[in-house]
Amino acid sequence: MPLKLYNTLTKSLEPFVPQDPDHIRFYTCGPTVYDDAHIGNFRSFLAADLLRRWLESPLCTLTDTEGNEHQGPRQVTHVMNITDVGHMTDDDNADGAGEDKMEVAARRILEAKKSGTLPPDAKVDPNNPFQIAQFYEARFKSDAKALGMKVAIDADKDPSLMPRATGNIKEMKQVIEDLLEKGDAYAAGSPGARAIYFNVQSFERYGKLSGNTLDQLKGGAGGRVDESNQSEKKHPADFLLWKEDASHKMKWPSPRVPGQDNWGDGYPGWHIECTAMALGRLIPGGLNAAKATHAHIDLHSGGEDNIFPHHECEIAQSCCFTGADHFATHWFHPRFLKVDGQKMSKSKGTMHTLADLTAKGFDPAAVRLELIKTHYRANADFSIQGLKDSTRTAQRWKRFIDAGKQGHPGEPNSAVRDAVVSAMNEDLNIAGAIGAINKWIKDTPDPTQADAELMTQFDAFLSVCDLLQDTPEAQDTGIALYQPGVTPSDEIESLLQQRAAAKKSKDFAAADAIRDQLTAMGLSIMDKPGGKVEVAIAN
Repeated sequence: MPLKLYNTLTKSLEPFVPQDPDHIRFYTCGPTVYDDAHIGNFRSFLAADLLRRWLESPLCTLTDTEGNEHQGPRQVTHVMNITDVGHMTDDDNADGAGEDKMEVAARRILEAKKSGTLPPDAKVDPNNPFQIAQFYEARFKSDAKALGMKVAIDADKDPSLMPRATGNIKEMKQVIEDLLEKGDAYAAGSPGARAIYFNVQSFERYGKLSGNTLDQLKGGAGGRVDESNQSEKKHPADFLLWKEDASHKMKWPSPRVPGQDNWGDGYPGWHIECTAMALGRLIPGGLNAAKATHAHIDLHSGGEDNIFPHHECEIAQSCCFTGADHFATHWFHPRFLKVDGQKMSKSKGTMHTLADLTAKGFDPAAVRLELIKTHYRANADFSIQGLKDSTRTAQRWKRFIDAGKQGHPGEPNSAVRDAVVSAMNEDLNIAGAIGAINKWIKDTPDPTQADAELMTQFDAFLSVCDLLQDTPEAQDTGIALYQPGVTPSDEIESLLQQRAAAKKSKDFAAADAIRDQLTAMGLSIMDKPGGKVEVAIAN
């Protein structure tokens, strides 16, 4: 069965049908580099990475525009932007109220310098927002690569795959000027503090993605419309494309506004950057070709908090620029991450970063597995215990591959292959896929080379074993192989010897009772070829 994927735009589970099944064009809204990314951010980014890797996999089947099945592998061009200007602190507001997040970052850097908590090798001037952005961008990319995000890995060779907003001001202005000429945007305000707004009434489908209609937004539904600047707008939901503000630390010459000269410098709104960078990088020929051919992309992702206003605004301005019916065919939005059942909180110390977790001894591969193992449309619940479980699972997978490489040639296990493929093609049912893999490994004490090859094929989209650092070796006591996390003891050894004697005398009831006793101690055992017993922490 070909891949079916939930589409936020249509609110339905439907076949994913790209324009060209051999080459998919995928855009992900990336980080605003004003602070270190936390595991909640990475939960969304890694869900997109999992989807991208599955689309590339030879195991993934898609439906083409003629209704035929198309088997992978295939190319995916995946672009993720870096927001380093224009993202304001109140991002629930379509205008982006509050202050620029880079200014917030400047204060944080200054405080860190004063307190001595800034890394000694950090060469960043708190008064230079460009340096601040580059500082946090480098840290984000380092974490992203450690977690196996292919877009970050690929961007080392092709930086255009992770474009910066500040590197695409010219392209943003091109889109804004086009919208002004068409009447889809307009200028308002007094000289020195003027703004260019998108006219939402020029796009009748505004609100289709989020369900926020213009009537609902007229009164500032949900506090999402800023009352302070409504008088200069044609509709309360009109959103900012450009702000004239010569005092802003990051500023550029303003777009050309028909009939108005002498605009001072300013900066772009948040939403416009994604239209410019997605179409500019993913459409062959860039913005001019996108406009001429009414182009759109195949797939767009972001966290569920991006649905409104950010993605709703992207759709409106992009469609008005290109003249296309849609900006992206499919919209993919992972849900939020909780920690220990609650919303992440800095004050409670639960807004973990990758650095926090690796400092506690956890491997990035285990962090990745913990963040991807829950279905993307369910709220994932992160916990240290869950991370410990993911560590053991990752190590078990790696040992399975290593053992299989030393085994007999064997035959491919088509049953587990079909089970994993079926799960992944059903809206990326990662929990179902992992369940099938774990059962297969548990039922296969003596893996073959074919098993190792199949697990390696699974890991190409899971990207866990390939990230895992040196796996601790099991401790061999003669009767048992103690897996990492289990310390041999006289009590365990005695029970294993009693169990071996019971099995030898065919007293299976006594052997099972000893197994149950070990289970009650939090241990799982597995008989291995040659008579030894693998002892591990029970999941």
